[in-house]
Amino acid sequence: MSAVEKVLIAGIKSNNINRINSQTSIEELEELVKSVDGKVVGKITQSLKNPTTHYLGKGKIDEIIDMKKSINFSTLICNDELSPSQQKNLEQKLDPIKVIDRTALILDLFAKNARTKEGRLQVELAQHEYLLPRIAGQWSHLERLGGGIGTRGPGETQIETDRRLIRNRIKVIKSQIEKVRKHRQNYRKNRNRSGFITASIIGYTNAGKSQLLNILTNANIQSQNRLFSTLDPTTRKLSGKYQMGKNILLSDTVGFIDKLPTTLVAAFRATLEEINDANVLIHLLDISDKEFSNKFETSNKILKDLGYDKKPTLVVLNKIDKFKNWNNELINLNSNENETVFISALKKMNIEELIIKLSYITDKLRRVD
Repeated sequence: MSAVEKVLIAGIKSNNINRINSQTSIEELEELVKSVDGKVVGKITQSLKNPTTHYLGKGKIDEIIDMKKSINFSTLICNDELSPSQQKNLEQKLDPIKVIDRTALILDLFAKNARTKEGRLQVELAQHEYLLPRIAGQWSHLERLGGGIGTRGPGETQIETDRRLIRNRIKVIKSQIEKVRKHRQNYRKNRNRSGFITASIIGYTNAGKSQLLNILTNANIQSQNRLFSTLDPTTRKLSGKYQMGKNILLSDTVGFIDKLPTTLVAAFRATLEEINDANVLIHLLDISDKEFSNKFETSNKILKDLGYDKKPTLVVLNKIDKFKNWNNELINLNSNENETVFISALKKMNIEELIIKLSYITDKLRRVD
């Protein structure tokens, strides 16, 4: 996405409880666009029980066409994953406007932020698996040009060639990621044999995970107020002043988000296994976020879907510095009081209390062992 790409975002309103509300989800989509250097110039929503074959209803599509006359935008981004047929139908109606969905946008952001070879491999795998069922649509723009220079070919033969090339590339990437996965497994086995307790910092994206890891381990991980500013997992030993004779390792993992693409979950399996092998989870939340309770539920649902929901968990409510008068009695997360702590990673408030409660949990684990 170019630095000046102008975007109209579209979404469907949902009354589904226990989900991020529609307005917040649209705002989150706007932040995703900003994170890939796009500029949102308009928003459009529609109340529908179910998406249509064009995602939006005919009236809204006509409205988008009219908006194009008054607002200069080149791209429409939908706030859900479009089926290949929905995307093709919408493109045909809105041509020459480019149409992408929330999943493609998140994949683009991951590609922008991937730093290590492992991270880039995982993103490339997710992109290829997303593209494979949509490959025919990549050639549809040529069909609409009406012939002429540059439009002869490629037809079904080229499409099948591309599909074969993508499948072959997927096999190669999976093989490379499997080698990374085995290396990680061996590293974790050696770590466990050395008597280390491992805690994974998990939670919704932009909750402050990297910042907390930096404080607790004296690390220097990139920490920005942007969605998915860090993707690659980092493991560090708890700083000496906090260890108190205990061998504790902390790992920072990729953040969660509403409507997390399934292709990403599959591609980042090797990374997410850091959560699986952790002895303790530190579930970090941005308490200043008006949707923090729904984001807590979203993260818990993802953990459950991954099978990681039974682990001992310390719930850490971050960014209390944004409140003049905060009252933990008003916060109800159905969490045991002994397993909840309020902090400000930015101001380094209550970090010692976090360490005390983390030590309490790890001591219980050592006694069980």
